Amino acid sequence: MVDVERFRILLLEERDRKLALLPALRGDIASVSAARRDSNVDDEHDPEGTTIAFELSQASALLEQSKAGLAQIDAALARMDAGTYGTCEVCGTPIPEGRLEARPWTPYCIEHASGQA
Repeated sequence: MVDVERFRILLLEERDRKLALLPALRGDIASVSAARRDSNVDDEHDPEGTTIAFELSQASALLEQSKAGLAQIDAALARMDAGTYGTCEVCGTPIPEGRLEARPWTPYCIEHASGQA
């Protein structure tokens, strides 16, 4: 039997970390966008243009990853409330505790995780 409360604490801590990261990522995106807007940057011909485009792309990707991670955490917390946490959504078998320790938000056992979570 999975110690749901222990995993709830882990998930809530991870959720807090991700929530704290979001404003910083949004700030990075805003500052890079402002720098791009305030300069006459031609990404294709300016040696600094590639750096600005890369920074904007990287910050945007990290923001999307953090949002997706939050959604996974929220879904795991909802499964806890529903009493289905720790059970594979595909086959209904218990998810090994070691897997939950590595990925406490996962809804899949190892067998069904390939390509999904």
